[in-house]
Order: sequence, then C-alpha cells, then structure tokens
Amino acid sequence: MQSRAGGLRISPAIPTVANLALAALWACTALAGWGEQAFCGDIGHREPGCADGFGVAVLASLVLAVPAAAVAVAAWALPGTRRNAARLEAVLTLTALMWVAAEGILFVGGSLAQR
Repeated sequence: MQSRAGGLRISPAIPTVANLALAALWACTALAGWGEQAFCGDIGHREPGCADGFGVAVLASLVLAVPAAAVAVAAWALPGTRRNAARLEAVLTLTALMWVAAEGILFVGGSLAQR
C-alpha cells in the first residue's frame, strides 16, 4: 500500500466497513420492509397508494445502489485499484456517497408517498 501525501494512512477496512453498513441499511430499508413500515405504517392501517409510492422510490434508488455495489466490489477485485491506497480510498468514498444518495432517494420518496 502506498501512503497518502501527508504520510497519514487510513486503513481500507474503515471505508469498506462503512460501505457494508450503508449497503445493509439500504437493503433493510428498501427490501426488508423497514422503509415501507416507517413511511406507510402497519399493514392494517396503510393508505392504498403509499406502498406503491414507496415501491417507486425503491426502484429509483436502485439506479445508485446497484452501481455502488458493483463499484465497491470492483475496487477490491481490480489489482490496480486495490494496490493504490489513494485510488482505493477515492473509489470507496465515492461508493459510500452513492449509498447515502440512494438512502436519500428512499427518504424523499417515502415522504412523498405519505402524502
């Protein structure tokens, strides 16, 4: 691993764990029903269109979630990226921001679905 310009090295485990945590949060929110329950309520007390609206938000967030997962895996799979600390850090930071944006889409979409 090459060190950063300032000499301070950040372990690649930190952004990797952050990406895994954000991916797990997105999966639970979008796929495990956390988001639908949070925005639309329990199954017996839901407005009819709320679940459909949240489903649209899930589909919209896939535009960022799928590439984020692919880029994170590719960062570790490609030796040129994996062996260059600055490049690996930049790619993993980009994927973390993509996960945050995907969560933001879920939040905005869920808020709109409530109305």
